[in-house]
Amino acid sequence: MAGWTEFCVLAPSIAAVFARRHEATGKLCMLGTLRPDGFPRISPMEPRVFEGELWLAGMPHTAKFDDLARDPRFTLHTATVDTHVTEGDAKVWGTVEDVHDEALHARFAEAIFAEIGLDIRGQPFEHCFRAEIVGASAVAVGGGHLDITTWREGHPETVIRKH
Repeated sequence: MAGWTEFCVLAPSIAAVFARRHEATGKLCMLGTLRPDGFPRISPMEPRVFEGELWLAGMPHTAKFDDLARDPRFTLHTATVDTHVTEGDAKVWGTVEDVHDEALHARFAEAIFAEIGLDIRGQPFEHCFRAEIVGASAVAVGGGHLDITTWREGHPETVIRKH
C-alpha cells in the first residue's frame, strides 16, 4: 500500500489528474464505502492532502465514517459533471487507518481554518482516516482519443488508448 506521497511517485499521471480535478471542484469527491449489509454507499466529501498524506475526515457521527471504522476499504472519485469528461477524472482505492493523534488533529484543524475558515480547532476528532492506496485510474480526453491510465500496487502505470 502507498501513502499519498509514494503514490504520487509511483503513479504520477493519475496523481496529477486527481490533484487537478480535486482542486477544480473545491476538493469535492465522492467516497465509496460498504454499508453494514454489504451494499455500497456513495457519499460526498472533501478529502485533504495534509503533511504528505491523503486524509478522509469530516463531520462526526456520519454513516460513511462508521462504514470505514467497520470496514476500512474505500474508493474515492473526483467529482464529475461533464458527461464527455473533457477535463478528465480520477479514482483511487485502498484502505484507511484511523489515526488517533491529538497533535496531528490540532495541526490539521489549524490548516483547515487557514484554508477555508472552518473552525474545528480544539474539537475532538471522532475519526481521522489516513488513506493507503492500492489502486487508481484516470481518464483523459484529447486529440480524438480517450486515454485510461491504471495503476495497481506493485505495477507501473498502464495506458489504454481508445479511439
